[in-house]
Amino acid sequence: MFKDFYKWDMLLRDCNIIDEKGNTKSGSNIYILNGKINKISEEYEEGAKEVVDCKNYYVTPGFVNLHTHVPMNILKGLAEDVNINDWFNTEIFPYESKLNPMDVYYGALLGISEMIDSGVTAFADHYLFADKICDAVIQSGIRGDIAPTIFGLADNYEDILDEASELIEKRRNESGRLKLRIGPHAPYTCPQDRLEKIIKRAEELEVGIHIHVSETEEQVSQSLDVHGKTPFQMLYEAGGFKRPLIIAHGLWVEEEDFKYINDKSYFAICPKTYMKLGMGKGKVWDNYDKLPLCIGTDGAASSNTLNPLEQLRFLALIGKFENRAEDFKLKHMWEILMRGHKALNFNTGELKEGFNADLLIWDLNMTNTYPNYNPLASIIYSAESKNIIHSIVEGKFIKKNGEVLFKNEFIWSEIGAVSKKIVDRGKGINKVSY
Repeated sequence: MFKDFYKWDMLLRDCNIIDEKGNTKSGSNIYILNGKINKISEEYEEGAKEVVDCKNYYVTPGFVNLHTHVPMNILKGLAEDVNINDWFNTEIFPYESKLNPMDVYYGALLGISEMIDSGVTAFADHYLFADKICDAVIQSGIRGDIAPTIFGLADNYEDILDEASELIEKRRNESGRLKLRIGPHAPYTCPQDRLEKIIKRAEELEVGIHIHVSETEEQVSQSLDVHGKTPFQMLYEAGGFKRPLIIAHGLWVEEEDFKYINDKSYFAICPKTYMKLGMGKGKVWDNYDKLPLCIGTDGAASSNTLNPLEQLRFLALIGKFENRAEDFKLKHMWEILMRGHKALNFNTGELKEGFNADLLIWDLNMTNTYPNYNPLASIIYSAESKNIIHSIVEGKFIKKNGEVLFKNEFIWSEIGAVSKKIVDRGKGINKVSY
């Protein structure tokens, strides 16, 4: 009887909506059923199992973090005040050489908790022990697009590729919140013949690719000196642009590379990392309106936080500082933030009937965002995680009344123990050079 009475699982009543294009509308009721937006109407109807009064709140799509190494939260703060070469070769790679699967699992849970608090409802990851990251995705309630990292220079790279393929086959249909793709590290760590084999495997598995490309000016110069080609051209000739593609960084993209980019390609840029590691402005800011830019955070060992809104803020502020204050407009920045939904293709990112109900509910009446003359300005330039009072994925709360739901004392205790063990073990032998 009661089951028949409820027509919807949840109603977000009397909402102020900000859609994926940055347009606002008041007085909307969002009806959610079976994890999807079932109806949006100005008319109120009874029959929802749970009603959330949103009269004083704003509802937006959730955020996507399109490039991160989420387990690296467990290494946050271990590599500070160093240049990018020392960051990799002296600090991070040696620590990573001693990581084990449980280090990655608890690091992933820690990072996911931070992302949920910051409004992330889906993320794309590129790291080791990817099976454990998948476990953390399933446990936490977030969406994850997971790419096992493959270093083509490794002697056993074929074994690593086979393991990644087996993981994809094993878990690809496990949950609507979990996707996998192939993650060759970069053209400079994957010789061309091996990069071609890795991409060929992605074609056979019918999955996308997530790869670092043209991160530094030095990488581009070395590629031109050794191969006579940019990293983008190397990736193109290996077949990388035929698949759905996440380009991690692409900071030093050349104009001649633009011809390789297509509607399957998305750049995940992480401005905080570029500033912190002194990687330069690159070519992205001068071409921000020509490139399919999305927002990533990189790992917390370089960016220290996993907050896409913070990264977007830096994108806009650097652009205004270096270019013109009247550029990098609010709606354009919002569209860049929302574009990550298209890259991951979870049927999210739009406030329309039939889309998955992955939503954020904002309180902009707090001291940091009030008075609220322009809600986009309030969110992009003023808001903090505390302004996100609820976060919903598949019509279910993953953050409610300001609290991340899966976070608990046991997890935090284990994370503390793991971080202590990492310090006690110290650094190992660096088998890869940046």
